[in-house]
Amino acid sequence: MWRQSDEELSRGELGVQEDSRTPPPKTEDGAPSIGVTEMGFRFVVNFLRYDSGMTKAKTRMTRVLDRLEKFYGKPKAPRPVDAYEMVLHRNCGYPQSDALCDKGFAALKKEIGLRPEEILAAPVAKLREVMRVGGIVPGLRAQRLREIAARVETEFGGSLRAVLKRPLAEAKKALRKFPTLGEAGAEKILLFTKTAPVAAVPSNCIHVPLRLGFGRESKNWAASYKSAQEAILAELPEACEAQLRAYLLFKQHGRTLCKSARPKCEECPVTDECGYFAATRGRVRGPA
Repeated sequence: MWRQSDEELSRGELGVQEDSRTPPPKTEDGAPSIGVTEMGFRFVVNFLRYDSGMTKAKTRMTRVLDRLEKFYGKPKAPRPVDAYEMVLHRNCGYPQSDALCDKGFAALKKEIGLRPEEILAAPVAKLREVMRVGGIVPGLRAQRLREIAARVETEFGGSLRAVLKRPLAEAKKALRKFPTLGEAGAEKILLFTKTAPVAAVPSNCIHVPLRLGFGRESKNWAASYKSAQEAILAELPEACEAQLRAYLLFKQHGRTLCKSARPKCEECPVTDECGYFAATRGRVRGPA
């Protein structure tokens, strides 16, 4: 048996023989002798110990995400990341987009407040007026905000934090009780709050991983979503940071270049990985 001290590890030295039952052979000058086979074995073990943090081989999805990140830059941290605020934010704009939801959410926070009791105490007419900055049907969205506030107040004790501590299936079920929240929306909340490393896929950008060969497109949206999700789970670590990075980069690519209609393939940095490009634009070019 042999071992190494921290000092030896830092210098990359081999371990020391520690078997008193079988002393190592010595050379003519009395120094311990190490056989070639034993030395090779020790070198391998030492290397694995010394370089145990070495990165594993990257999957194809990781390589694609690396190239997208190089092109777009590191994804910005999403906001908001509180479960209750995310439910409000989603219902503050229509048609739903980051820009409209951001405007409606900012107006709600400034003019009325975000706490359930503040929303419930606000006059309906004022709530409706505030929601106008977030797009069309402000009356319907005002009604939904009151519904969200009332449910959080009466059913969940004014906060969704306890909901996130439930088993995953139960947490999803509770979140889906809120207006406009389906499976994808609930999973997004679980991922953004770092409750669980869910392989959430941007609901309006599922075509991005599918075009890149991660999953199979179906006429049924739910089946396409599930297929993309399974591909992500197979390719990426089950860790919130890795899953969140994939979500944000796929969304960025879908909003910027890989649009569902009229994608800007001529500007795309990953056309050599894209089945859609190969099928619609001809021969695939090699990576830059």
